[in-house]
Formats: sequence, structure tokens, C-alpha cells
Amino acid sequence: MSYPSETTLPPEWEDDERMNFLFSDFKENRDVNTTDWDSKMDFWTTLITQSCKERGTVCVNLQELNKIFRRKGTSPLGLGTIIQSMARCGKIQRESEFAANVDSGWLSWGVGLLLVKPLKWTFSTLLGSSRVPLEESFVVIELVKEKAAELLEVYRSSEFATRSLLSFQELCALSSHVCTDESTLCMALLQLQREKQVTVSLHEGEKIVKFSQPGQDRVSPVSDVDIGIYQLQRSEKLLGERMEALGLEADKCREEARLLLREGKKSQALRCLRGCKRVEKRADNLFAQLETIRGILDRIAQSQTDKLVMQAYQSGVAALRLSLKDVTVERAESLVDQIQELCDTQDEVNQTIAGGVSSSDADMDELEEELKSLLEDSKPDGISGLPEVPSNPLSPAREPSLPGKDLLSSLPAVPQSYLNITDEELEEELNRLTLTDSGSPQKKMTSPTKRLEPAQ
Repeated sequence: MSYPSETTLPPEWEDDERMNFLFSDFKENRDVNTTDWDSKMDFWTTLITQSCKERGTVCVNLQELNKIFRRKGTSPLGLGTIIQSMARCGKIQRESEFAANVDSGWLSWGVGLLLVKPLKWTFSTLLGSSRVPLEESFVVIELVKEKAAELLEVYRSSEFATRSLLSFQELCALSSHVCTDESTLCMALLQLQREKQVTVSLHEGEKIVKFSQPGQDRVSPVSDVDIGIYQLQRSEKLLGERMEALGLEADKCREEARLLLREGKKSQALRCLRGCKRVEKRADNLFAQLETIRGILDRIAQSQTDKLVMQAYQSGVAALRLSLKDVTVERAESLVDQIQELCDTQDEVNQTIAGGVSSSDADMDELEEELKSLLEDSKPDGISGLPEVPSNPLSPAREPSLPGKDLLSSLPAVPQSYLNITDEELEEELNRLTLTDSGSPQKKMTSPTKRLEPAQ
């Protein structure tokens, strides 16, 4: 494995002078040059964390670091001191100490980690010595927390989200793109167990993992019901796989019978067809068993839903009882009486206020009379000298030339008859106008024998 190609090195990696300083060992006393000490420590701490993240691992040891950061045939001399400092600050932790609070489930798994191996040295020895065992593995706390969050998100967004129990093999396949190896997966599971989101156990030699479900603050221990559901789900999966295999076998037998029949081998084709029928019958039996298992799983899911509903009802009853603790019928009646009394008082106040500004009908009559008199007094003086408006209709004057008569009486009467001309005369005149040349002036609409009489 070529470690440098998997790690992004900083730009100063090509600066010999700078790298000579960074590859040198630390002074025994930090107070000699605090700035140089802290600068070198920050550089390597950041680079180690970045290297682990890019390689997809959450653990590191001194032997790997010497290979990853080897430059021109030499390795940094101060990596042991850096490991000690990161351990003091809580940025890293030995695997065995990280798993110190695990339960017997992890120990029964027997995973290939250093969790149950004899301790070669203690944490206090680490802090008091500059020598760090080369193969001792340390967990980078920041990275293992990130990996645990990624693993939980992968589970909850997968098809297994409705199942609380998963086998370790199923989880390995599900998280292969998140956890590069089994060790990284176990570290992430340990972190989730610390966060009370996961618990592990061993059932009939099989490693199983239980996740917390949405709405739960922490995962519950693995119960007999969980194991029963897990076994039913496992049986459902196995029966489905067997049915699929029998279906393929039946198709193969039917195709073989078809080929034999084409070749004229009727007896052999019949044997293949009988074998196909037997396979289909087994598949039908498996299907009936599969439907039974699915029915049981549906009933269990329904019972769990009913249990949640009952718990909700119980919580509601308890909350309602507390909320109505100080409420009694007598107290409610008293409050209603008080509210009614206040409403009656408010109505009386409103009536009193409204009665103080209202007017009686007599007052309204007086106001109308006064308004009428004001209108009569407001007429202009010039209007009183005009003659009164005649009430009789106008009659036509018989003597239009007599002086002293009104102008209207001298006008002629409105004619009561139509014009004294016939339709034939109008048509004859229209024909003459039509025959007239377009350039000549139009003739007057008159007749030599008869003239239009003036209106009477």
C-alpha cells in the first residue's frame, strides 16, 4: 500500500528548510520555545486527522504514521510526542479504553480487534513516557463520531429501516461504502452504543445489531419479541429466495420439455413436464407458507401499533386528569354565574349610554318643521317677482298679428297631416335623378303639375 498517494500533502512538503524543522524532534521542555512547539504540534495534528479521513479510517497507529509521512527516506521524529499530546487533549483514545464500557454482547462477538487482548501498557504510562508502541491503535474521536452519524443515516434511509434487528453481515453489506473494513464498522457501532442508539447481541451463533427506532431516545434491549420477529423476517427472506429458485427450475424443465417434443421425444418430454409440475407444486406450498408468515408479521405490526395507540391513550388520560385536577362541577357553575352576571351588567351599561343620546318622535317632528322653515327662508328675493307658472296648456293663437300677445301664441300650429305627395310621384322623381348624368347637377325634386304645399 502506498500511503503518500492516498494522503493530500500540504504545499510546504516541498520546502526542505520548513520540513527539516517539522521533521525534527520536539524539545523536552515546551517553555523553551512555545511558538515553535505549538506550530509544529498544530501542523502534525491537523495532517494526521486529515490523512485518516481521506483513507476512510477512524484509527491510527505510530507504525502507519511513519510510513505515511516518510519523506526522502526519513520519518518525523516527533510523532510519539504528538500521539501523547493528542491523547492528553482527548483527540484520540486507545481502542481498549474506547471500548471500556462495552457489554458482554461485544465480547461474545469475538471481533478481531484489540478490545479483549491483554493491555501492554496503561494510559498513565503513555503520558509519562516518550515511547509509544508502534502497533498500538488509537481511535480519532472526531472521526469516529462522524462515521457513526453516517452509519445511522445509511440505516435509516435503507430498506431495512423498518426492521429494528439486522445481522452483522447484512449491516456490513449495507455500509460497505461508508465503512471500509470491519474494524471501522465496529468502531462506529461502539460510538453508537455509547450514544444509546445501538445494542449488539449473539443469537444462536449469529451476530445481530439492534437500532433505535424514530421517536425513541435510546435503543431498548433485545427482547424475545425482537428475536421472534427477526426469525420470522429471516424465514420470509429464505422462503422468497427458495421460491425464486423453484420458479427458475420450473421454467428450465418446461423449456427442456419443449425442445424434446420438437425432436420427437415425446416420452422424455412428458417426464420433464411431470418434473415441472412437481416443482411448481413445491413452489405453491412454499408460497402458502410464505403468506402465513407474512400474515403473522402483519398481525405483530398491528399489535405494536395498537400498543402505541394504547400508550398514547394512557398518556392522554393522565394529562387530562392532571389538567382537570382543580376543576369541579360546582366551580364551573359558579364561574358561569359570574360570567352571566357580568354580561347583564354590561348590557345595562350599554342601554344607559344609548338612552342618553337618543331622541323621541316628538323631537324628530319639531326638527323636520324647523328644517322646512329654513328651506322657505333660504329662497332668493328675485324669484318672488316672477309670474306664476301657468297651469293650463298652451292654445294656438287665432290672431298672430295682434300686439300684446305672447310670443308663443304667434307661432303657427304644428301640422297634423302628412306631405301632400303620392308614392308614384316620388318614384318618378327618383328615376329622373338616376338617369341624370353623373357630372350634371341634380334636378330639384319638383313636379310641373303639382307643387309641395307648405305646412299648415
